Amino acid sequence: MNNPPRSAGLIKLTIMAVGGQGGGVLTNWIEALARAQGYAVQATSVAGVAQRTGATIYYIEMTPKTDAVPIFALAPAAGDVDILIAAELMEAGRAIQRGFVTPDRTTLVASSHRALAVSEKMVPGDGISDATDAISAAKSMAQKLVFLDGELIAVRNGSAISAALFGALAGSDALPFPVSAFEAAIRNSGKGVDASILAFRDAEKIARLGGEELANMPEPAKAKPTARGPARLMKHWETLKSRTAKLPEPVAEMATLGLRKVVAFQDHAYGAEYLDHLGKVLAIDSRDQGFELSREAAKYIANAMAYDDVIGVAATKTCATRTARVLGEVDNPDALQITEYFHPRTGEIVGLLPARLGAITTENPKSMARIERWFSKGRRIRSDRLAGFLLLYFLGGFKGWRRRTYRHQVERVHLKNWLNIVLTAAKNDYNLGCEILKTQRLIKGYSDTHIRGKSKYDRVIGALSFLEGRDDAAAWLRRLTTSALQDEEGIALDGAIKTVESL
Repeated sequence: MNNPPRSAGLIKLTIMAVGGQGGGVLTNWIEALARAQGYAVQATSVAGVAQRTGATIYYIEMTPKTDAVPIFALAPAAGDVDILIAAELMEAGRAIQRGFVTPDRTTLVASSHRALAVSEKMVPGDGISDATDAISAAKSMAQKLVFLDGELIAVRNGSAISAALFGALAGSDALPFPVSAFEAAIRNSGKGVDASILAFRDAEKIARLGGEELANMPEPAKAKPTARGPARLMKHWETLKSRTAKLPEPVAEMATLGLRKVVAFQDHAYGAEYLDHLGKVLAIDSRDQGFELSREAAKYIANAMAYDDVIGVAATKTCATRTARVLGEVDNPDALQITEYFHPRTGEIVGLLPARLGAITTENPKSMARIERWFSKGRRIRSDRLAGFLLLYFLGGFKGWRRRTYRHQVERVHLKNWLNIVLTAAKNDYNLGCEILKTQRLIKGYSDTHIRGKSKYDRVIGALSFLEGRDDAAAWLRRLTTSALQDEEGIALDGAIKTVESL
């Protein structure tokens, strides 16, 4: 393919960013920078499909001002881009795939971090795409590559990734402007200047060092979560923590995390139940095995006890930290509108009923059909308004009622049966017991997601009867679990179960 002819002094720059990464801010900085340096500039943007929170292509053309009026293009063309800035690794791959990066012309500035696409998140297990091909393509297709972790730089400096990418652009020397002019563009914007300058300088320095990964640079310090609350509750918490401190070292850390999750889900009494369940596993474990069984149990028992339900979803939508995070992501909080899509299905509604009434209702098709008619349509609730917020806040405050609900009774039965299977199997086959613990990974979410996961779990556990007495039972069960996580429909699991049945 022959590249289009290049006009003298004309620079074509494309930014590929995901919603929330500040692509618009970065575009404004570059536009202001070029104008301040005596260039005529045009910037456009084209919104793409919502792969994550909306992928957008920003396009900038600039040329030194002359008496002639320049005619700029509105969008980038394949083989006709001088500078490509990718705010995420797979966006760089997408740019290469579309022909925007060419080895005879393009400087590629790319962040190595990942912002997962919806298609990756939808996979029940680990659906993260292999980035190896994108990295190899970037190295071979760009005339010059500046490759760094912009997200890490931004977090370390308390800024946004746009500032890090702007610094990487300055360090690439792809634009004929001094670094001081870049900083002036940030200062003149008047928003988050100090933090943006820090991130800019950090990234500019790394870009000049070759844009290598931050292997020799310290990770941003992560504050350890601390419990706070009334003295009476803190006393209960310290009592529970003292129990985890007495656990074997390989188990204690995971047990502390599990305990925190369970107590936050319900209360301290529920945390004590968690440690009691973990104690049953520890009773059959040993140091000779590295306490692997107990360590896995500390994780998966907590996940099983802190299940997703309507109460938890409502509480999450109204918690202070979530509100603060959302408000911190917008420039004008006063103009923000938050609409929650809230659609509990029939099972979730019945799950809120008292345990006995819920069981009776579940067994009555007419009652279930009636509830389905009442709640078949999803609700859109404005949580930025008092009425909508109070409705969700009231529902989220039902935590004290949770233990009496039908859903909680169902989860208790599941936990008991699952642990009994684990303990029975582990006495004869330690590795098999560990793999049975990991089958809890299949059950997650609520509503239809929970139903699908529970169905897969039942099928995998049902296949244990074909594996009894086999030396490789643990390996086969691991294969079944992995297959169940490969796709939503369970096609891979169907094939794996047929193989196991043939054994």
